[in-house]
Amino acid sequence: MAETLAGKIWRTHTVRSGGAGDDLLYIDLQLLHEVNSPQAFDGLRAAGRRVRRPELTVGTEDHTTPTRSVHALDPDPARRRQRSLMAANCAEFGIPLHRLGDPSQGIVHVIGPELGLVRPGMTIVCCDSHTTTLGAFGALAFGIGTSHSEHVLATQTLPIRRPKDMAVVVDGRLPAGVTAKDLVLAVIARTGVAAGHGHVVEYRGQAVADLSMEGRMTLCNMAIEMGARAGLVAPDEVTAAYLGDATADDEAYWRELRTDPGARFDQEVRVSAAGLRPYVSWGTNPGQSVPIDGRVPDPAALADPGLRQAAERALRYMGLRAGTAVRDIAVDVVFLGSCTNARIEDLRAAAEVLAGRKVAAGVRMVVVPGSARVRRQAVREGLDRVFAAAGADFRAAPGCSMCVALGEDRLEPGERAASTTNRNFEGRQGTGARTHLVSPPVAAATAVAGTLAAPSDL
Repeated sequence: MAETLAGKIWRTHTVRSGGAGDDLLYIDLQLLHEVNSPQAFDGLRAAGRRVRRPELTVGTEDHTTPTRSVHALDPDPARRRQRSLMAANCAEFGIPLHRLGDPSQGIVHVIGPELGLVRPGMTIVCCDSHTTTLGAFGALAFGIGTSHSEHVLATQTLPIRRPKDMAVVVDGRLPAGVTAKDLVLAVIARTGVAAGHGHVVEYRGQAVADLSMEGRMTLCNMAIEMGARAGLVAPDEVTAAYLGDATADDEAYWRELRTDPGARFDQEVRVSAAGLRPYVSWGTNPGQSVPIDGRVPDPAALADPGLRQAAERALRYMGLRAGTAVRDIAVDVVFLGSCTNARIEDLRAAAEVLAGRKVAAGVRMVVVPGSARVRRQAVREGLDRVFAAAGADFRAAPGCSMCVALGEDRLEPGERAASTTNRNFEGRQGTGARTHLVSPPVAAATAVAGTLAAPSDL
């Protein structure tokens, strides 16, 4: 039978089929970070178990790490305790750990590909919903809970029900100035935040094939924001070029990793790339987004009562009025970072906009690279000098930072930010914080203009 890409990976990793119930899936790689892993290790100890394949498990510190300095003592004892537990657990169970200050430390979804751990056709899990990022390589990658993380540590397998298949086909080519972040916001605005529930989404079409690996990672990163279990892009020459010689021995295998002609998807969405423009979120979920030349919608115009109530609540929380032009919304903070948009391509795009310009008075711009490797590359290219000359704060250490506000970086109540992150939920970037999701070029242009803006506005 003709199979989807997701179906092929699932079939080749199924240890035991559960029929109408869960399958037992072999897991090639588990990634860990300091926030959710302690409970899984406690469970192993309580059951007297060891880690089955420690060489197939890798940890990093990222969610709570300070970014202002690599060496300064974190003033928060709870955060220090989390990271020390992570170090002790990894040492006890023989798991490699990339600690703050290590040359390969960074956000878990950024360092996985950097370390050469991600390959087409793999199954990858992490106790973090944005593990979907790694589907950009043609891998089946998804987030799991703490109890499932413990199960993988102990057995290198996972009991899980086979998701359905969904295709998002993007016809045509993206216009100049439109990024992968704009594309995924446009898709979620069209489909809603629950459209992918229970599905693996395969992104297809010319516009997707045109994306760099960094762009594909951004696209797959936000598959979870439309409710999908995972996001996938079939591996191709772009994938091979990114991975280099590491894929040479597996080339025949990964070339077969694509959906067969005639394979059936349970759901399909088609999007025309030609009319897309930079997108900005106005509300409190990624689906509440409009083009940057649009206006904040009127909830009364929404026929669905649930959507109408959600929009009304979002406007109250965001302090916005229906009909307000997006370009008239002023911001206090611009954040460039996160597992969505903190790779070297993202920093380059923002620096290109900032070169020769200044961050607007009254606006604070914070730039946090996704990994130590990204930061070193940015310094080699002189991007740090561009950020400094513009008045942006280019941080000394990588980490999740203001995206999740578990460390020292957060917005104050009522502050409004243009953010390259993936979620604009209430309180996501700090209690009472107001978040507008944007691409790196829009973030940089907004920092200069002081209001939400595209580079073409400058």
